[in-house]
Amino acid sequence: MSESGDKSFFNSRWVTPPADFEQIDSSVLPSGFRAGAVHCGLKNDGGTDLGLVVCDEPGLTSSILLTRNAAAAAPIRVCRDHLQQDSIRAAIVNSGNANAATGEQGMSDALAMRDAAGAALGLESGTVAVAETGVIGVPMEMDKVLAAIEGLVGGLGPDGAVRFSEAIMTTDKWPKRCTLKSGGVTISAQAKGAGMIEPGFATMLCFVQTDAKVSRADEALRRAVDGSFERITVDGQMSTNDTVLLQASGSSGEDLPEGLLDAVLLQLALEIVADGEGATRVGRIEVTGAADDGEAELVARQIANSPLVKTALLGRDPNWGRIAQAAGAALAGSDITELGPDVISADELAGEQREAELGLKLDRGDGQAHVYFSDLTHEYIVINAEYTT
Repeated sequence: MSESGDKSFFNSRWVTPPADFEQIDSSVLPSGFRAGAVHCGLKNDGGTDLGLVVCDEPGLTSSILLTRNAAAAAPIRVCRDHLQQDSIRAAIVNSGNANAATGEQGMSDALAMRDAAGAALGLESGTVAVAETGVIGVPMEMDKVLAAIEGLVGGLGPDGAVRFSEAIMTTDKWPKRCTLKSGGVTISAQAKGAGMIEPGFATMLCFVQTDAKVSRADEALRRAVDGSFERITVDGQMSTNDTVLLQASGSSGEDLPEGLLDAVLLQLALEIVADGEGATRVGRIEVTGAADDGEAELVARQIANSPLVKTALLGRDPNWGRIAQAAGAALAGSDITELGPDVISADELAGEQREAELGLKLDRGDGQAHVYFSDLTHEYIVINAEYTT
């Protein structure tokens, strides 16, 4: 896996890159977009923590997907209830504070952040999305945010994607980003995520910009997310702040190439798993022969989230018995054929490669599913034990 947003982007064995693409400078945005970032003081390390991306093409199409967590953060509620989701012109994002579990004041703060960005850009507030990430349950320092917005807007540019990608990071070790050309279409994307990662849907932020025409943005984004962010886990924890935004300006006059968005989001999803807090390896568990796809997914997630399987991935221990117990736990109350090495593929646990392919063949039907997951290390415990202290 890449440890820099500027190295070769498609680097996983599980991603099939588009047949015709060119990787270009990841700071560059497609035509019609501007981005930038500043340090407003929400993070204590002095790094950028407030970012903004905007599309200047009035005829854009867009789609946004948001967490289903019942304790959804204030920015999620703002986007869900007060956003024109098919015509999102801009997104303002902060790191350092999730603005979650902050009550009515949190809602007021998220709306104020949105309104200030919209006013500075000359946009209707309903076309501005808000996303936030960081510590839960801490009130926002809104004086810092609002004071920084005018300067943030003044510094936006067509080469601001790198600054934007760095502003959304929290415990990430490296930024997840790319800019690619495929035919006459350019696509760029910036994502963050390392912990509190569990599909349903996945725990992260991702912003995608393209100059392609995308007439069914909801359908395109849902399909791409189903095959990527919905298929990953680091620790089995669903965030309060998940957001994926697609903006398509249409300025190239060309349709989005088939498979391009799917490949980009899958590679970003795998980067998030590879950067899982303390992670050293990525595994893929594929379950086949289940009663149906839902059952296969249930079993795959139980295996992927098992601490015993995750530590075996870390220790390079081909212990297929751990996969068997996790599968049996997922189907507790049922009676399945005895599991063993003839139906469990665990040899790659012992390999030296950073990506390990695992498999389980049940004998219950035609259902199948797969999940990507990270190993479990001591560093994960340290990071999360000391997260607020």
